[in-house]
Amino acid sequence: MKISFEWLKDFVDIPASPEDVAEKLTTAGLEIEGMEPVDGDTLFEVNVTPNRPDCLSVLGIAREVAAAFGLSLKMPDSDVGKTEAGGGIDVEILDPELCNRYTGRLINGITVGETPEWIKERLEKCDLRALNNNIVDITNYVLLEFGHPLHAFDADKLRDGKIKVGKAGGSRTLTTLDGIERKLPEDALLIWDGRDPVAVAGIMGGEESSVTGDSKNIFLESAHFEPVSIRRTSKQLGLRSESSYRFERGTDIEFLVKALDRAAKLMMETGGGTVHEMVDAYPVPYQAGRVRVRCGRINSLLGTSLVKDEMMQILAKAGLEPEDAGEDLFFVHPPSYRRDIGTSFDIVEEVARLHGYANIPVKVPKSGLPEGRLDRKGMNIDRMKEALRKAGFSEVINYSFMNPADLDLISLRADDPRRKHVKVMNPLRQEESLMRTTLIPSLIHNFVYNLSRGIRDIGFFEIAKIFIDSGYQLPNEELRLSGIFYRENQPSLWKDDAPPFFIAKGVIECLFDEMKVRGVSFVPSLEASLHRGKGADILLGEKRIGFVGELGPEISERLGLKVHKPEIIVFEMDLDALLSAVPVRLTYHGIPRYPSIDRDVAVLTDDTVTAEEILGYINEYRSKWVERAELFDYYKGKNIPGDKKSLAFRITYRSDERTLTDNEVEPVHKGLVDYVLMKTGGTLRGG
Repeated sequence: MKISFEWLKDFVDIPASPEDVAEKLTTAGLEIEGMEPVDGDTLFEVNVTPNRPDCLSVLGIAREVAAAFGLSLKMPDSDVGKTEAGGGIDVEILDPELCNRYTGRLINGITVGETPEWIKERLEKCDLRALNNNIVDITNYVLLEFGHPLHAFDADKLRDGKIKVGKAGGSRTLTTLDGIERKLPEDALLIWDGRDPVAVAGIMGGEESSVTGDSKNIFLESAHFEPVSIRRTSKQLGLRSESSYRFERGTDIEFLVKALDRAAKLMMETGGGTVHEMVDAYPVPYQAGRVRVRCGRINSLLGTSLVKDEMMQILAKAGLEPEDAGEDLFFVHPPSYRRDIGTSFDIVEEVARLHGYANIPVKVPKSGLPEGRLDRKGMNIDRMKEALRKAGFSEVINYSFMNPADLDLISLRADDPRRKHVKVMNPLRQEESLMRTTLIPSLIHNFVYNLSRGIRDIGFFEIAKIFIDSGYQLPNEELRLSGIFYRENQPSLWKDDAPPFFIAKGVIECLFDEMKVRGVSFVPSLEASLHRGKGADILLGEKRIGFVGELGPEISERLGLKVHKPEIIVFEMDLDALLSAVPVRLTYHGIPRYPSIDRDVAVLTDDTVTAEEILGYINEYRSKWVERAELFDYYKGKNIPGDKKSLAFRITYRSDERTLTDNEVEPVHKGLVDYVLMKTGGTLRGG
């Protein structure tokens, strides 16, 4: 925004050069982006932050200059003199929550003509085009001078002599002053005459009721509109104006009468006419606030040693009306144009900037750092991360949001608990409008991003919370560990043909081993997002704590991957359940002193019997000599019935007391094999 130095002198007798003024304003917290000499004047380019709409005018900057130099503020003449009785126009506010106040004056017998040169010169210096229409140019002049937008209607074009302020409420169109016919949103606040809309409130007037060279009677509007409504309508219409820029940041509801009278006076001076009494619809009058402040608190926060009188004098310069309340306490009554002040911290900021940031002493705060210690849960999570990193996985951190389409991407059923999502009230974009109910979609997007950039060996994991709608005020927050694994088959010198599923399953088993978690088993999974027959549920005892498996082919198709039959393995586990199974204390055993004896057995059994079941039977067999058992061969094919398979296990026997002999191990091994065959209904392969 550009401000004229000479125009500022209308408000303040400035005893300094433009450079000094710029320095003072900068010290007071205003950002002066540049200075430009123009025809014996100096223009300041001021960057006004959204919290200071009161500075969007010559008057607002003049207030800051007066406070910085300790000067008095003088106001331009806005006395309209003697007025005619009767407002001439009836005003009704239909939506008082959107229009808090609406004032206006009827001016009869005015002459619409050329704008005085001094007004045109000031407008054009401040980058506002003069139209050489004294009525319109004066409304723009007062907008720059006082920061309050105005609008002039041709009073003879207002049907039924009425003004109503209310929402569109239906399908409406209006041709605005720029000649464009616009479809109005239903919730847009409009200015109506007795029948139809004549302006989009706070943004732009309508062409039909505009002031032209033939206008004789005008109705001058000065109102206060709710900022959010103006901002929303301006965005929906794609229409921004100098008026909307100010209204959507907030204007001074008490000062709008001054702006109205200032414009009316200038119009009469340039075009004659008779001004009528003011019409003022003010449903809920403004109530000034009061902020309680303690001197000691301000000094404590700023590191200053100001006494109360000094603080009150500083605040009085800015027009904040301090009131002594005894001892260390005082109250501040912010004026109506300072709507940004509502707490004691705002007062602290005012004292700081008006006292001068350079006058605030530098003090390094004392901040002792306590000794940081991880709790048991934190240490166990760190151990898990380290175990996964050792296995070649990289940790990723994603946002806690997800796209609603992600739930369909991974084929979740309609009754799946993960469909009970929590919506973000004000999402930045649709793709982040839900809180995550699973970490898998985020990892899939990480995978696709890396794969499209030529990465062919991918292992990611993430530890984060998910959020499930509980039906109450707060959702259920659950900690999850999820991962994704992909390795493209490529020609290699070394033979390594282990399927990706078993590599990922092995990583999970190593994780359990690292955490010394026992009682974990894997059973076939019905997880909707997994390829049927290529997934497993992870059980801890009898409780399902997660799953691991290959993503279904339909998911790969939705991703549009340019890879032939991609085997993408994902897993997700309830980390809280897993952590609860980590033992608090470990029991250690000495290194075995005596050698072991291995025996192999191949069991021919039905397809429905899993290796996990057989290992369970071996481990539950009552013999203290059975140290461990592991699957080492799987065969299905020639010489075996189609509904059968062969599973070969190596069983290790050892005694802690002495060296076992073959004669001692044989009967134990035979008993174990018989027990397994009895439990599974299988036979010995070749037997």
